[in-house]
Amino acid sequence: MGVTLDQIKKPVSEELEIFEKFFQDAMKSNVSLLDKITYYIVKRKGKQIRPMYVLLSAKMFGPVNNNSYIAAAMIELMHTATLVHDDVVDDANERRGFFSVNALWKNKIAVLVGDYLLAKGLFISVESQQIELLKILSATVKNMSEGELLQIQKARKLDIVEDVYYDIIRQKTASLIAASCSIGAATVSKNPDMVSLMYAYGEAIGMAFQIKDDLFDYGTKDIGKPLGIDIKEKKMTLPLIHVLQKVNRKDKRYIINTIKNHNEDKAKVDELIDFIKKNGGLEYANAKMMEFKAQADKILLQFPDNEYRKSLLDLSDYVINRSK
Repeated sequence: MGVTLDQIKKPVSEELEIFEKFFQDAMKSNVSLLDKITYYIVKRKGKQIRPMYVLLSAKMFGPVNNNSYIAAAMIELMHTATLVHDDVVDDANERRGFFSVNALWKNKIAVLVGDYLLAKGLFISVESQQIELLKILSATVKNMSEGELLQIQKARKLDIVEDVYYDIIRQKTASLIAASCSIGAATVSKNPDMVSLMYAYGEAIGMAFQIKDDLFDYGTKDIGKPLGIDIKEKKMTLPLIHVLQKVNRKDKRYIINTIKNHNEDKAKVDELIDFIKKNGGLEYANAKMMEFKAQADKILLQFPDNEYRKSLLDLSDYVINRSK
């Protein structure tokens, strides 16, 4: 049994409680409908891994300050906004086992709520005159949008190669975790080299994080999304890309045909998942995930040994071993 999330967050447990209040205050508005929806979102919050990255990264360099809480709130507002928008794009009715915002209040309201959360994240950085934090956040929004659009573009043609896949996940997932780590460091350290190192750490563990998410599509546990959903949505993930690159022309045609023409057929999707497993897709993706995790750990080990570095190393282990 590995270290639990509660044990990992222990060195910043007090700071996370302060952040909670900061975040809830940031969500408030003068519109009762909006307050009702944001209250629903807050009550069903996730693991808050990104605020944890912000606060642990900050404490690597010294005591957290008001800017650290602003940074954590900015990151969580942006992350929440993207989840609300993602559920609209994916036509998803559930999020973390609860009804999604769009399922309860319809798409138009969900899009506007996502817009509000994103704008609020940008506004609090301007309001507190944290221009450096605003730069990091704005670049991250841009990267995430480009990554998602590139993935959609490639899903239409099914012509993705491994390097392009890494570009996509670097932008759509790793950039937010990288921003969390660098933005946290930037609130305490004035050394740009240290901030850059924390960005590199966050990016590497963010890559491992997304590959782990992709592997869930081939599992059988309750992971919050149906088995084979990525194939159904024509998302080209690493296990599939690797097998496509190594099989003969006949098998390649079979894979492409299944994704293009039978992606709604559960039996055929299950058959394709089994084919990818038998041809080493999962082992390859798992090995690549471990490579990115090793890169992240190598960067962290350049910093002094303390409880915050230990928690970040434990968080890396949690990322690759989590069950959902």
